[in-house]
Amino acid sequence: MLFVFLRASLPADHQGDEEERFHAGKGGELEPIMVVDKLLGELGSFTNLVAESEQMGQEWQIVIAAGLAGKNGVPPDSEAAEQPLKEMVETVRFGGDLSKYIAFDRDGTLMQFS
Repeated sequence: MLFVFLRASLPADHQGDEEERFHAGKGGELEPIMVVDKLLGELGSFTNLVAESEQMGQEWQIVIAAGLAGKNGVPPDSEAAEQPLKEMVETVRFGGDLSKYIAFDRDGTLMQFS
């Protein structure tokens, strides 16, 4: 499993009602701040993932996740995860389509991008 942790922020050049919408939990921009790859056996619960992320000292609001298949019954290693994680980060940075990823807030509530 591939995870990219995101921080939501209000753009410095915000206009109109963007600040109000942001504080209502809508709008803003997303910044990737941490990435991690985990084998299913390492994953445990969502609560464990959140606790582990908190040890890094980075505040995040959303985590996007994707699966990475292995080959011939062998799970992928961290090296195989590097490029897909980079692609996930770049998708966020350039405002790409995040609907292909599953997303959760810190409470584990499923989120949907529109």
